[in-house]
Amino acid sequence: MNKGWNWRVVAVGAALALAAALGGVYWLTHRAPPAGYVTTPASVGDVQTTITATGTVNPVVTVEVGTYVSGTITSIGCDFNTPVHKGQLCAKIDPQPYSVVVQEAQGDLANAEAQLVKDEANVAYTKLAFQRQQLLISEQSTSQDAVDAARNASDQANAAVAVDKAVIQQKTAALRAAEVNLNYTNIVSPVNGTVVSRNVDVGQTVAASFSTPTLFLIANDLTKMQVDTNVSESDIANLRDGSSASFTVDAYPRRVFQGAVAQVRIDPISVQNVITYDVVIAVANPGLLLRPGMTATARILKAEVQNVLRVPSQALRFTPAGAAKPAGGRIVWVLRNGQPAPVTVKVGLDDGSMAQITSGALKAADPVITAQAAAGGAGQPPTPPSLRF
Repeated sequence: MNKGWNWRVVAVGAALALAAALGGVYWLTHRAPPAGYVTTPASVGDVQTTITATGTVNPVVTVEVGTYVSGTITSIGCDFNTPVHKGQLCAKIDPQPYSVVVQEAQGDLANAEAQLVKDEANVAYTKLAFQRQQLLISEQSTSQDAVDAARNASDQANAAVAVDKAVIQQKTAALRAAEVNLNYTNIVSPVNGTVVSRNVDVGQTVAASFSTPTLFLIANDLTKMQVDTNVSESDIANLRDGSSASFTVDAYPRRVFQGAVAQVRIDPISVQNVITYDVVIAVANPGLLLRPGMTATARILKAEVQNVLRVPSQALRFTPAGAAKPAGGRIVWVLRNGQPAPVTVKVGLDDGSMAQITSGALKAADPVITAQAAAGGAGQPPTPPSLRF
């Protein structure tokens, strides 16, 4: 009886010991792991704040070549992408109607000049007649009325000569105007450059009215381009001429083009009550990679500090779980002896990614905490696999 009871006690004790051992193993493998943290060392480098804007690539100088006279295009000497020089004939308007006007003006001028010669001869005759009448009146051989008539004829002849000279000036001006219009039938390039667009064909009739039609668009120098960007009014106050800028275009997505702000224009652009300003970025284009009309995504430098102590901006927003944020100043948490420790700092320029530290007990390479790692994540020892019973 006692022997059987002893065996039962031993069996129960063994079972309890096994249960305790299994419970210990389960607790060790399923307990909550210690907290881990994601850290980034404080570093020395540059901090920049930029403005992102979209714009269009354009030539620095673009000349619209139009026509002053109307008519039919008889020939074209410039085409798309054609290099042209100043004075080069690009198109010809039918000159015949304007040649007729020039010939008519020439005839009117010749007629006015002939009339002047005729009236000058009359001046000489009336002058002699008047002198003869004066001689006769001194000898009392004529009447005073005849003398007065001769004087009047002489004065009228002189007046006719003055009128003829005025008419000649008018006819000369009319001839000059006709010649100018005839010369305008030659459409020439006003600058050295490259033809960007041609908007006319041979046989087409162009009409010069209050709005001069654009026949050719000529870029003065395609090796110098500019990007016209739209910057919102909230950012425009921080931009200055000469600020560095960079941009990309869809044609070369992996290439960054460097430029500088050439002009911050004060003329506002209003689209649906949204005010923006044109900020012009100058860029060199020696390889002619950039073409007019390309869409550019630009980054314009607002402010920059170099070789300063900096930390990730995320570190300024982190607070460990359950920790009370110390009062006063900005706080970054540094991992020291495996535990987060608060450090009060002053922050300068912040570009949203990195923030400048202007003062505080923080040194380069200090492990600044940016986030608390998830269970089993970075910064924690791995959790062993669970035992299966």
